[in-house]
Amino acid sequence: MATTDRAIASAEAHSAHNYHPLPIVIASADGAWMTDVEGRRFLDMLAGYSALNFGHGNRRLIDAAKAQLERVTLTSRAFHHDRFADFCTQLAELCGMEMVLPMNTGAEAVETAVKTARKWGYRTKGVPDGTAKIIVAADNFHGRTTTIISFSTDEEARADYGPYTPGFEIVPYGDLAALDAAMTDNTVAVLLEPIQGEAGVLVPPPGYLAGVRELTRARNVLFIADEIQSGLGRTGKTFALEHEGVVPDMYVLGKALGGGVVPVSAVVSSAEILGVFRPGEHGSTFGGNPLACAVALEVIAMLRTGEYQQRAAELGDHLHHELGLMTTGGAVETVRGRGLWAGVDISPSYGTGREISEKLMDRGVLVKDTHGSTIRIAPPLVISKEDLDWGLEQLRAVLTR
Repeated sequence: MATTDRAIASAEAHSAHNYHPLPIVIASADGAWMTDVEGRRFLDMLAGYSALNFGHGNRRLIDAAKAQLERVTLTSRAFHHDRFADFCTQLAELCGMEMVLPMNTGAEAVETAVKTARKWGYRTKGVPDGTAKIIVAADNFHGRTTTIISFSTDEEARADYGPYTPGFEIVPYGDLAALDAAMTDNTVAVLLEPIQGEAGVLVPPPGYLAGVRELTRARNVLFIADEIQSGLGRTGKTFALEHEGVVPDMYVLGKALGGGVVPVSAVVSSAEILGVFRPGEHGSTFGGNPLACAVALEVIAMLRTGEYQQRAAELGDHLHHELGLMTTGGAVETVRGRGLWAGVDISPSYGTGREISEKLMDRGVLVKDTHGSTIRIAPPLVISKEDLDWGLEQLRAVLTR
């Protein structure tokens, strides 16, 4: 363990302590498995918070990146490049939309969605300048910029960063009556995660998302779906909203769009909505760069087959069945989620989420805790049923007194 200890000690000494990672140092990875600097193998049951939906070192994505690396990686948006049009066209088609505004990180995409909604509100809806309101849900997680944490209810993410950006109203997640009551003539958008990831993989009540769509349409308000974690195959559909037959006005995408190879994010919407931008009003040096477009185009091609969505649906049914069986023994209190994505509430008498994560790490399985005694399970969609079962067996072992 000397190599691990040295690497962690050096990181602790020379990096800001804004994360508290598990005490493991990864050196390589393939598919659903990672290997640390000591040569120990671990089953990845987190998949980079869904950034690695297609697994580590996916050959198609690596080959696409390598080929593009030999040609051109960055032009900035000062010039056109030969991958940009295809990326925008194909991503718009995948989403059933018309226009794409590419960025890099998920937080950048959410910021872009906020700016788009406000500009649309002033230029199209006719809201008086400086009065636009965006409604969000309690327990949301949309990123960590100053504006985004301004409408967070997580004090750990929010504390000591004020003054906060105004213009947002927070309502309970899953409560249509509260959403309806919060809407005014100055409301320009409702921004929601179809499934709240960081909050513990919270799935809203049946009919809620369809109800949001009806309310927003009736009040001429944009419905913005943050599908950064829930989208691109994770729940068994291309988008989590599809489970309720809902199409938003705007998708916010990231994580898996870059295949775990490069950061790629995007806002996808109609020509009317994204058409509010004029040159110079918004941008990003690396947004829509050739390398990002090349990798994302391969991701889009893989999603078009439907193979990964079907795999997530089938293995997800198995995952939730097996986790459901664990609730009968008292160690697991609640299981939530959809597809290959689950939030598992462990009885506090068995340990905190961090303690359970560390015990699983000792048995060769990597997950991540959130909010006390909850752990999140979200393996790469390429995981085999045998490996998934092995990982679940380690959880059973950890929870056996």
